[in-house]
Amino acid sequence: MTYLPPTFRALHAGWTLTAAELPEGAPRDLAGPLASGVPAAVPGEAHLDLRRADLIADPFDGDNEAAQQWIGDTDWTFTTVFDWTAAGAERHDLVAHGLDTVALVELNGTEVARTENMHRSYRWDVREHLREGENTLTVRFTAPVPEAAAREERDGALPHVNHHAYNQLRKMACSFGWDWGIDVAGAGIWKPIGLDSWSGARVAAVRPLVDVVANAEGGHDGVLTAHIDIERASGDGDVEALLVVVGPEVLPLETAVTVPAGSDSVTVVLDVPQVRRWWPVGHGDQPLYKVSVEVGEGHWEGRVGFRTVELDTAADMAGAPFDLKVNGERVLVRGANWIPDHAFLTEVGPERYARRVADALDANMNLLRVWGGGIYESDDLYDLADEHGLLMWQDFLFACAAYSEDEPMRSEIEAEVRDNVTRLSPHPSLVLWNGNNENTWGSVDWGWAGRLDGRAWGDGYYNGLLPAVVSELDPTRPYSPASPYSFGDYRHPNDERYGTMHIWDVWNRADYSVYADYKPRFVSEFGFQAPPAWSTLAAVVHDEPLDPFGHEMLVHQKAHLGNAKLERGWQGHLPDPKSIEDWHWTTQLNQAQAIRFGIEHFRSLTPHNTGSILWQLNDNWPVVSWAAVDFAEHRKPLWHVLREVYAPRFATLQPRPSERARAEAWEGLEPERDMLALILVNDTGEDFAGTFAVTRETFDGTVLAEAAVEARVDARGAVALAVPDEVAAFGDRAAEVIRAVAAGSGFAPAHRYGAEIADQRLDPSPLRVEAEATAEGCLLRITATSHARDVFCHADTVDPAARADRGMITLRAGETAEIAVASPNGGGPEAFAAALRCANDLL
Repeated sequence: MTYLPPTFRALHAGWTLTAAELPEGAPRDLAGPLASGVPAAVPGEAHLDLRRADLIADPFDGDNEAAQQWIGDTDWTFTTVFDWTAAGAERHDLVAHGLDTVALVELNGTEVARTENMHRSYRWDVREHLREGENTLTVRFTAPVPEAAAREERDGALPHVNHHAYNQLRKMACSFGWDWGIDVAGAGIWKPIGLDSWSGARVAAVRPLVDVVANAEGGHDGVLTAHIDIERASGDGDVEALLVVVGPEVLPLETAVTVPAGSDSVTVVLDVPQVRRWWPVGHGDQPLYKVSVEVGEGHWEGRVGFRTVELDTAADMAGAPFDLKVNGERVLVRGANWIPDHAFLTEVGPERYARRVADALDANMNLLRVWGGGIYESDDLYDLADEHGLLMWQDFLFACAAYSEDEPMRSEIEAEVRDNVTRLSPHPSLVLWNGNNENTWGSVDWGWAGRLDGRAWGDGYYNGLLPAVVSELDPTRPYSPASPYSFGDYRHPNDERYGTMHIWDVWNRADYSVYADYKPRFVSEFGFQAPPAWSTLAAVVHDEPLDPFGHEMLVHQKAHLGNAKLERGWQGHLPDPKSIEDWHWTTQLNQAQAIRFGIEHFRSLTPHNTGSILWQLNDNWPVVSWAAVDFAEHRKPLWHVLREVYAPRFATLQPRPSERARAEAWEGLEPERDMLALILVNDTGEDFAGTFAVTRETFDGTVLAEAAVEARVDARGAVALAVPDEVAAFGDRAAEVIRAVAAGSGFAPAHRYGAEIADQRLDPSPLRVEAEATAEGCLLRITATSHARDVFCHADTVDPAARADRGMITLRAGETAEIAVASPNGGGPEAFAAALRCANDLL
């Protein structure tokens, strides 16, 4: 939540939304109600006010998106009346933490300001405009869609994806629609607004930057460097600033300094002896230290965690790594990209953020990348990340487009960047600032040169303004100019040998087996689509009959030729589905299989590869997308696979060149064959030593060959071990599986198959199920009578609120597993047993 000082009085009550004139396409019967006004929530958004007034239907349902496009073409006015008295303070400031987006602010009929950036805050001295008693505050928003088009016409078009010129405004890009997002560009006071009444001096900004140094006792001392900016209501004398730090098991520590006359800033350095360091999840604890600053009557408070962050991109023999280090220790990144968790931002509160953070942590993720077409994320999300050790990568807000470097755009961008770097600087979870999403890549590969006509496209931001501001305001964190980026002149920005890369030929045109053709140093975007849970989809798509290419289905599929790509994607891997239910399961399964294949390959390259960030964790409305967790908060099959392949201890069976094959390749000969390797990644703080039982067996459980493979893996290390030929060589590829198991080791079993599911002779009905009712729902006890691949319970088909605790379980013949289903609305055990599916049943 945005920090609000004690002197702040929120003006969130009594607002009314009006539209003086409706554009073409708007329902004529709404002209009267909207002219007289409807109640408005602040913070809030026009769409939500219209919905609460029952003037529009659910924007997410059916094809309401098209019917409601007029909302983005409408000028909206928000008005409230409040009482005020001048007693008790020298200054009275109107503070707006977020106005979306082009707005005229009036107080008692007098213009206070004009704004055009939703990504920054504003403060205006309004003493002269306030009246004793009743006051009227009005915020008039210009319709965003025609405004973006008008600026494009006036200033010249700049390349962008999608259909609106979102790059003409400092408004959330994806509010105009994306290849997973609904087009609901609107208007609203989306963050707190109110009066800040104060005297003497106030705390204008605090940047509490941290460092850690080794001490003589073998521990570590923290160094807090607090940059404090103040504003004076009157006078120009000395002002005392008090800095207090309170932390776990120590302190409080405090120091007072004087802000001398004529100065509005001071830097305070405070040493914190024997500090407890903050660590990423899986590397240590997350102690947080409270920091408060008092200047006269002014007050600020926040939290910090003491740690160091480095990014190593120095050239090596293979190119250049993307090696993120916290406290000097390399972090192997297991992450996902984050988009705004709701198309209407004010619908996301601390509880929803907490559930998404749980989704990430439960899937063994250690990093979220906040993508550049969204927002500078809420302190609520960052607070949770601080508390749980979830690393955060924050893009600056530039995505898939060229951006003007002319005024007034440049000044707006600098103000927004300074605002948000300052706001987010206390959070220890924030470990990287990133300049843009795909713009640098786009400038090279997307045919921009002919359309720019010599105009700048934004590189002056990514390699000029942004790193300069970060260096000035937040030098404790690394900065990357772009994602993808190769960290060197004259290198293609998406070169797998250097830095970060995005892999999008898979999904767009190539089979997912192509992941194995890459040897990336770090993958910051890659993904594959699937529909959301059945209940999520059926709640908003009403085609009769339900069909992958039905009208409303395609409204909820924003990717170009998306459902055709889904169909192409399963070819050769899974049989063609025979029903809409099979289509749903086939596409969800194929998404999970594709990402399993990709991440297993990427992690098998450790330490050459130091991480992957899946596109994407979450959805912002009910849609067919790349998400692992759908909008209704169902964990898709993909999520369950992520929990497996992102496990800190990870085993995979992968082809690797044998010594003979390497020699033959060196001599220019066609290599005879690869060997099969058991690759172990031990991303924990403890060494591992143990024995893996590696078997080749038939689907009925008959062991055809077996070997014991001794393994030793250092903490945070990886090793590749040869599988003996007699185990590795399939006899009947369609009916055998190779397994590697080390019971009690923390490594999940690894499987390798000789054929795709479509070509395997799997038993289509390999499960025996016992179901019993429990206080929370039911328990499913599942026994495999033959090898069963990817057992999953579609619990939401019985109860849309139901959740299964496990999924995508592979069982050998004779193995048993349990799935616990929590079902708030009931549903018999037999119904949940019938909701079980596995890959076999598609055959």
